[in-house]
Amino acid sequence: MELYTPILVLGAIAAAFAVGSVGIALVIGPRRDNRAKAMAYECGIEPAPQDAGSGRFPIKFYLTAMLFIIFDIEIVFLYPWAVAFDQLGTFALIEMGLFMATVFVAYAYVWRRGGLDWD
Repeated sequence: MELYTPILVLGAIAAAFAVGSVGIALVIGPRRDNRAKAMAYECGIEPAPQDAGSGRFPIKFYLTAMLFIIFDIEIVFLYPWAVAFDQLGTFALIEMGLFMATVFVAYAYVWRRGGLDWD
C-alpha cells in the first residue's frame, strides 16, 4: 500500500482542486443570465427558429470526428510500439511500416475526395 500512497495523494489533490475551482467559481462568479446563454450551442451553427424543427447537422462535422478517431487510434498503436521497439526487431518495423502505409493511403483518399476541405 505504501507504493500507491503518492498516487492516491496526487489523485486527492487533483480532485480537491477540481471541486474547489468549480465551487469558488459558483460562489464568487458573476451571474448574468440571459436568453442567449440558455440556448444550446451547436459548434458555431446559428440555432434554427423554434418553429422550423430541430434541423440537421452538416455531414462535415461527423466526417471530421471520424477522421480524428482514426488518426487518434493510429497514435495509440504507435506509442506501445515505440516503447518496445528494441525488443521487437525487424519484423515489427515492417509491420508498423505496413500499418502506416495503410493509414496513409486512407488519408490520401480522404484528401483527394475533398474530405478535408471545409467549404
